[in-house]
Amino acid sequence: MNRIHALLDKQRNFFAAGATKPLNYRTEQLRRLKAMIREHEEAIMEALRLDLGKSDFEAFATEIGILLEEINHVLKHLKRWSKPRRVKTPLTHIGSQSRIYAEPYGIALLISPWNYPFQLAISPLIGAMSAGNCAVLKPSELAPHTSALLAEKFDTIFFTGSVGVGRIVMEAAAKHLTPVTLELGGKSPCIVHADANIKHAAKRIVWGKTLNAGQTCIAPDYLYVHESVKDELLKRMKETVDAFYGDPLADGSPYPNIINDRHYNRLKNLMEAGQLVYGGRTDERSLKIEPAFIGDVGWEDPVMQEEIFGPLLPVLTYRNLEDVIREVNARPKPLALYAFSESEEIQQRIIHSISFGGGCINDTILHIATPYLPFGGVGNSGMGGYHGKASFDVFTHRKSVLKQTSRFDLPFRYPNAKNALKRLRSVYK
Repeated sequence: MNRIHALLDKQRNFFAAGATKPLNYRTEQLRRLKAMIREHEEAIMEALRLDLGKSDFEAFATEIGILLEEINHVLKHLKRWSKPRRVKTPLTHIGSQSRIYAEPYGIALLISPWNYPFQLAISPLIGAMSAGNCAVLKPSELAPHTSALLAEKFDTIFFTGSVGVGRIVMEAAAKHLTPVTLELGGKSPCIVHADANIKHAAKRIVWGKTLNAGQTCIAPDYLYVHESVKDELLKRMKETVDAFYGDPLADGSPYPNIINDRHYNRLKNLMEAGQLVYGGRTDERSLKIEPAFIGDVGWEDPVMQEEIFGPLLPVLTYRNLEDVIREVNARPKPLALYAFSESEEIQQRIIHSISFGGGCINDTILHIATPYLPFGGVGNSGMGGYHGKASFDVFTHRKSVLKQTSRFDLPFRYPNAKNALKRLRSVYK
């Protein structure tokens, strides 16, 4: 604890000196961060291979390239984002000007998970740095040391992880009235309607589900497919797994492994419900679980009760889209939703009828990879959003300032003015 106190004292003194606020300092730090990522690219990919069995391609695409793009985007726009923004002033405030100033909170605590251990640690750091904050980074899952860390007072907390741990973080933050951003999870549905392009849907669903062996907070968690296209979709999905990975359990396959024994055994137990339609082979030595499509499941089964966070995909069918909308809305709001349909009317009905954090139409996952779309949850799946300008905003206090003129004074604002009430009523019509 003494080490934590010393670290925070050092950060607070540095922030109080105003060193992080100048735009030149922030942009220089972001350029250094980018250079560091570039310089250590091979070492980062090797660490991801050892931890999660990620291929170099997947490691770069999901953990390195996305960060480089984020830094480039922030560097391009940061000067404009940082400028005081003048806003309109009503007639009742004649003679005054209104501006909003972007001000860093101070010391940000960033708690990141294990599934994308580099990207999900550095991405919020980019936002914290761009806004002019100091930051303390706590990688991986919550541990006893993290509990001690949460007892300290921070100026803002950014947490990525499970719903259960998110509640603990929020409870700890409430003791100090610390603002919190929570990026959590939940069961993200994937809906395939009768008119979908099945060829593209199969490839994009399999890609989104098997990325990082399904250990992705926005992976399609379960599949709702129209009964008229179920057989064709599953056939093409099976072919897609074979085309992507060959034998996923083979040593030479680019297919990733499960993070540890505990999660490996948890996922094996979840496969006991329903009926395996495809896959599901396991290898305890490599901690790999073949992508598994599971049919004949119900909402009461364990695999439908919790976020799967692995390569298991329960498959449900429907005839009427309204039944799907009702079932999804009866449960906690998901972090992501994916819908495949060629009909604009169907697409809009799903978007406007179901509350979810974000998602894609006719694709999966990709909404997280653009800095122009804020990423975040709603309800149980989280609060607040980040990426691009949203990252700058989430680590920024917007300080509102009204600057009044001293050249004249309006008498009707004061209670002793003649006909003050009448004049006020003439303004507020």
